[in-house]
Amino acid sequence: MGKEIVIFDSTLRDGAQGEGISFSVEDKLNITVALDKLGISYIEAGNPASNPKDIEFFERAQLLPLRNSRIAAFGSTRRKNIPVEQDEGCLALLSAGTDTVTIFGKSWDMHVTEILHTTLEENLRMIEDTVRFFIQAGREVIFDA
Repeated sequence: MGKEIVIFDSTLRDGAQGEGISFSVEDKLNITVALDKLGISYIEAGNPASNPKDIEFFERAQLLPLRNSRIAAFGSTRRKNIPVEQDEGCLALLSAGTDTVTIFGKSWDMHVTEILHTTLEENLRMIEDTVRFFIQAGREVIFDA
């Protein structure tokens, strides 16, 4: 039995952060179709909590007849001291309507204490709560540390 190779493309999210790059919704839809034709397994398409353009993309992308690719919405763990069910970023991810979500969280203790201004224990609870929330909502979760 052969091994399956899974390709995770982040062009529409990470690639869009380059200087002078600004994909329109049409650009993102066309790139999604092209990546699907190439057989890309996962397309990380953006953060629905970050801007109206990504919200529109996720609404329209649900209508694409993709045969090979799964679209993943990207976002962070819940914020500290906010229940995941009330976290605006997590709710936006859920509203994106994708079967897959990519959750990023902090894994370096300095980032946890100096950027998130929380404890290592609370950081782990933030990760656990967020992953559990999306699994209970029927989503596939990819954790990006």
